[in-house]
Amino acid sequence: MAEGLIVRSLRDGSLPGEHAPALCLEDSLTPPLASHSHAVFRHLLTSLLSTGTGTAVVLVAFHRSPSFYLSLLSPTFHNSIRLLDCYSDPLAWKSNHHPPPSSHSPQNITLLTNLNHLPHFLSSILHLAKDFGAQGHDRVTVAIDSVTHMLRHAPLPSVLQLLTNLRCHEKISSLFWLIHTDLHEPKVISSFEYISTMIASLQPIVQLPDYANANISASITSLEENYSKAKFNVRLKRRNGRVKLLCEELLIEQGSVKFSSVPSVSSVVAQNLIPKVQFNIQLSDKERMDRANVVLPFEHQGNGQNIEIYDGRRSLSESQKDPSSIKIGGLSEQKRSNNNKSEKGEIHYIRDSDDEQPDSDEDPDDDLDI
Repeated sequence: MAEGLIVRSLRDGSLPGEHAPALCLEDSLTPPLASHSHAVFRHLLTSLLSTGTGTAVVLVAFHRSPSFYLSLLSPTFHNSIRLLDCYSDPLAWKSNHHPPPSSHSPQNITLLTNLNHLPHFLSSILHLAKDFGAQGHDRVTVAIDSVTHMLRHAPLPSVLQLLTNLRCHEKISSLFWLIHTDLHEPKVISSFEYISTMIASLQPIVQLPDYANANISASITSLEENYSKAKFNVRLKRRNGRVKLLCEELLIEQGSVKFSSVPSVSSVVAQNLIPKVQFNIQLSDKERMDRANVVLPFEHQGNGQNIEIYDGRRSLSESQKDPSSIKIGGLSEQKRSNNNKSEKGEIHYIRDSDDEQPDSDEDPDDDLDI
């Protein structure tokens, strides 16, 4: 579900007047999370190209060579992707000796040197996006495989301004990037999360114990499980300002990425908010039975016999007795009938006349001119 929401948001882009949606994929260099994050990055890249909605991708390659990404993609996707090579010569040391790509057309790969000049970097991305627009691609997604490498060549404010300019440009429908959280200060990570509409992070499925005091066999088992599984946590910022939290289990099998649903983060958080007390807050079976046997005040408390309740609606003509005899006789008769019963409080009411309607809703002061 989380993976589908991310792909759908990146594919659909933004509404008129809004900034392009942005995904910040966070990972750690701790094995094997780094390999898992790049597998998720490639999975998102393939999912966007295979949607069949005319989506084109401009891939900025810092961490891997462009030929590596092209080798992973099907040849049918090569016309829908352009790669900006920031891996081969980022400092322009080999600009005079760099040979042109031989195995692929120059249309697929564009060499970019001297990454310290970010305006040229921005114009190169927009130039490739405009080329896609001339070919009939309405949606262009920018993918950056590592903003951590970008921060080696440019300060943080310049990189954030670059990403913001990409989100504001009309040719860019969405963008996503990868960042290594353990190589930066928390304020740097918070800055990238602030300009993102989606934040996805990877965590180990099993927390590794302290190797100094842990069982070696249990540690090896946990490490093997982490090499094939991970937790995929997603935080989505909605247009109405609300935040949706999702959690899925990531499974890596023979290079393929699969997602399976797990209990939501909100339910786990709600369960963790239950206070830990010293006494038992649950009812035992005996306590449940005792609670079920409690007779509530509004329930009839009979002992199996028919319960007759005087409603005060019998008239004098029906009883053929005067009010005093009714009152005295009724009380004496009830006293005799209650000899074998427990004493209960009762209310006796006798109407003044037969003209009085029982349970009348008429206003008694209706004849007054009020």
